[in-house]
Order: sequence, then C-alpha cells, then structure tokens
Amino acid sequence: MMLQIPEFLSKAEVSQMRQLLAAGEWGDGRATVGPQGAQVKQNRQLPVDSPLARQLGEYILQKLYQHPQFLAVALPYRTVPPLFNSYSGGEHYGLHVDGAIRILPGSTLSLRTDVSSTLFLTEPDDYDGGELQVLDTYGAHEVKLPAGDLIVYPSSSLHQVKPVTRGERVCSFFWTQSMVKDDQQRAMLFELDRTIQALRQQVGDSTEVLSLTGHYHNLLRQWAQL
Repeated sequence: MMLQIPEFLSKAEVSQMRQLLAAGEWGDGRATVGPQGAQVKQNRQLPVDSPLARQLGEYILQKLYQHPQFLAVALPYRTVPPLFNSYSGGEHYGLHVDGAIRILPGSTLSLRTDVSSTLFLTEPDDYDGGELQVLDTYGAHEVKLPAGDLIVYPSSSLHQVKPVTRGERVCSFFWTQSMVKDDQQRAMLFELDRTIQALRQQVGDSTEVLSLTGHYHNLLRQWAQL
C-alpha cells in the first residue's frame, strides 16, 4: 500500500536541511545502482560516505523511529541510512524496480527492501516535472508532495522519477525491511491498527477494543519474521 505522511519534517527543519545540502559535494547518482539502473538514471546524489549525508540521515532516522504513522505502516525491522538526490535540467530516473537486497554501509549486514520511502525537500511549485510515478495493479499513481511530506510504498513496485524541466527537485530516499514481509499483510495490520485507535477515541479501552488489540498482536506475532 501507498501512504502519504504529511509534515514529517516541519518547514523550519526542511529549510535548515536545504541550507546544509546546498553546500554538499554532489556526485553521479549512478554510483548506487547496478548496470540496468545506470542505463535509465540521470541525477546527482550525496556520496554514501559523505559526513553530511550521515549527519542528516541520522536525524531523519531518529524522527522516523519515533513517528507513530510510519511505525504502523512499515513495521520496521531495519532501515538503510537515508540517501539524498537532486534532479534538474531534464534529469530523471526511468522505470525500474529497487534491488531486493541492500548492504548497510560500513558493515556486513544486509536487509531485504520491503518498503521504499521518499521524503520531499522541495516545494512542488519550485520545479516542473519530477513526479514520482508508482505503477501497481490499480494503475499509475503520480506523487509530488509538499516539502517535508513523506511517501511510503512497496519496494516491489515498478516506479520512476519523471524529468525535471524547470528548477530543482531535492529529496531523501531510503529502504526499510519490515518485520512483516508481505505487503498485503502489512496493509491489513495497518487498517486494523487504525480501526483500534479510532475506537479507543470513541469508547476507550472497552472489552471489544481490548479483544481487537489482542487479535492485532497475535496476527503480528504470527506474521513477523525476525
């Protein structure tokens, strides 16, 4: 499932991050993809080992693992440190599927990419094009969000970033291995969790709400892969 998380970062946080990124040393975005992806990828990225990328990525990760909505939809087990990219002057990233396995930088640990996330750091009016287009069984979905908003979607989806024909599009992006591998199961758990939270607001911790909560945790216990 796809989910927009509005105002993941405040406008002040985005502004400060953009100021720091403006002074970064950007490199060729093809450095982080294989031969197939390199054929359709034209953008710039902060190097994976950049101190600035590590600093800003750690900040995003800290907020990520404190955000109730992200925790509920992704059920994260492990997340790749966020990367940062920039598109301008017609740069784009053609149709592709994210690699199934990523190595955590600076370690021998790997993770399975279940959930992809893009954090927008540029306002939509500041650039033309640059839509994130995600294709699934329900068709094509184009995403171009306000600065500070986060979009979360299955890593198994075919997707692309359309050419940026005016201005600059700056984003952070990263992958998460979920405790629940199956996207449909994650979606059901997310909807059940939302229902439980809504009922708690209406009737408190009634016997029925406690029963549903028990079902949620028993399903998570059954489906989780740790």
